[in-house]
Amino acid sequence: MSDSNMQYATSTSFLLLAYAKYLTSAHKVVDCGGAVVTPARLRTAAKKQVDYLLGDNPLKMSYMVGYGPRYPLRIHHRGSSLPSIAAHPAKIQCSSGFNIMHSQSPNPNILVGAVVGGPDQHDQFPDQRSDYEQSEPATYINAPLVGSLAYLAHSFGQL
Repeated sequence: MSDSNMQYATSTSFLLLAYAKYLTSAHKVVDCGGAVVTPARLRTAAKKQVDYLLGDNPLKMSYMVGYGPRYPLRIHHRGSSLPSIAAHPAKIQCSSGFNIMHSQSPNPNILVGAVVGGPDQHDQFPDQRSDYEQSEPATYINAPLVGSLAYLAHSFGQL
């Protein structure tokens, strides 16, 4: 897969943590093909997905904008990529934004906390605004991550 792979990492981590919480409250484990899957094992797998997203990956890049020393600089987001009204008081027409979209300059407005689509199946991330599949933030990527981060923050020290 090469399109918006972080949606799978964030959704999977959220589901693993939700199931781990259920198994914990039910005092159960799962027998999966002869392997015993415990809530702790699910939490560890979920945390690895979150750690990957935040920079523990081959590129050592966080796919959350503004997090860590290296993160996407050219995300596919109009409000982030166009100059602010203070820097450019004249109106920017819809079609006028394309010269900025194809620019290699970093976005002038950092959309802190936005998670982009992420790397392709070969762990490559070109950091190009025009590559919306990899560089566009979306609610279906960010929303499950919020649940995972809330769970991990609440249970810090249990992993």
